[in-house]
Amino acid sequence: MQLIDQIRQQAVNHPEQLALRGEECTFSYGQLLAAAEEIAEDLQARDIRVLGLYADNGPNWLLVDLACQIAQITLVPLPVFFSQQQLTHTLRVSGMQALLSDSCERFTALEMVGQARAELAGMALIDIHAEATAALPEHTAKITFTSGSTGTPRGVCLSARTQFTTANVLARQLQPQGNRVHLCLLPLATLLENVAGAYSSWLRGGEVVVPTTARLGLSGSSGLDVAQLASCIDEYRPHSVILLPQMLKALLEHSERNGWQPPSSLRFVAVGGGKVSDRLLLQARSLGLPVYEGYGLSESGSVVALNVPGADRPGSVGRPLSHCDIAIRDGEVMVRGPRYLGYLDSAEGGESQWLATGDLGELDAEGFLHITGRCKNILISAFGRNISPEWIESEVLLEPIVQQCVVVGDARPHCAALIFARPGSSREQLDSWLQAVNRKLPDYAQVRTWTALPAPLTFADGLLTANGRPRRDRIAAQFQNSIDSLYGGISS
Repeated sequence: MQLIDQIRQQAVNHPEQLALRGEECTFSYGQLLAAAEEIAEDLQARDIRVLGLYADNGPNWLLVDLACQIAQITLVPLPVFFSQQQLTHTLRVSGMQALLSDSCERFTALEMVGQARAELAGMALIDIHAEATAALPEHTAKITFTSGSTGTPRGVCLSARTQFTTANVLARQLQPQGNRVHLCLLPLATLLENVAGAYSSWLRGGEVVVPTTARLGLSGSSGLDVAQLASCIDEYRPHSVILLPQMLKALLEHSERNGWQPPSSLRFVAVGGGKVSDRLLLQARSLGLPVYEGYGLSESGSVVALNVPGADRPGSVGRPLSHCDIAIRDGEVMVRGPRYLGYLDSAEGGESQWLATGDLGELDAEGFLHITGRCKNILISAFGRNISPEWIESEVLLEPIVQQCVVVGDARPHCAALIFARPGSSREQLDSWLQAVNRKLPDYAQVRTWTALPAPLTFADGLLTANGRPRRDRIAAQFQNSIDSLYGGISS
């Protein structure tokens, strides 16, 4: 059974039940199915096999997603914060014949983009003149683009089955919490939001709420008006949301500085996309945010491990979900289960193979997974100590005035940090906090020196991934002189 089959069943049994809500419209399950089927018929009549989607959050985004599943069209969601170069790359390698967009001006300068030939789902349907048809793996239903370690997006080909399996396991896992209303806070082009958020909610018979990103206070990949975000949560009073670590940190700071209290409606707040300190989680819970950390990756269709009420260990990312196996091999987290069909540029894939995640981790005696860092991010000090920078950074970031922190120290005698602090913060405040952090760390992991970043790191300047993780090689290159000065001006 697939997602669309479950929605059809819900439309028959509970046609009037609310399924989807935007800022200006609502859809019952019956209306949701009818609207998606109408869009699917139009797409099929135009003989579109691969469709791009570049649009703001809203009901139409999800209607197009469902329509492509009905019509068996490969959908290529494009993040709205992609650069022109990244958009050109994704259009070229995906082999899409058409693009639906609510922002045509982003594409007018691209040579392969043709004329808008129709309006569909409130968006312009634009011809794409692909140089060649991409050879997609069989059963590719969605191509989700990751940021890529080099900044060039890489297309992960997923089947409808893998997406449904992940969403269905999450739906069963979260059913006891009675989470009927889910508020989408992440861009819908993010697999974590469309699969773990929307799909799993519909599989529980729930309601998905999708305000625009402007209403949420989001801009680009890392711009956030936290007061606007908190106001949106207050207005819609959801039962569940999904946050990135920086969003959680910003909400906690907003609560501390402005007295914001989360609505009592919240029953489950998932956080993922980067390491979160157990102290930060416990602080959030003390303020009324029922936060639970999870872990996943695009190649596995999103979430593979999750803490939930009754099976929760702060500091871990939870136990593996029932649809997959997790093992540790030479310190690296390996995942086996439903997974991607391949990348656009390779034939990798297959469900019987173990997937090397690139993450370092441990499984404790009770089966909880602990992520300790990235394999390629390990710093080896001049004294031969292996150090995970994420571990130190998570401790430094517990202080609200620290907005961003990147720990350096590869081939150096000690660790140092690049820090962007809240405007108005003093160096004395930062020094005092780092001294407190160092008292909890072994000597080889202590931050001995630090320097201030002149501006926050962003995705747009190529120094952050789409989900906010630092691109360490690029940061090291751009701030080489600053890093050298932390070590007496001597290069490593």
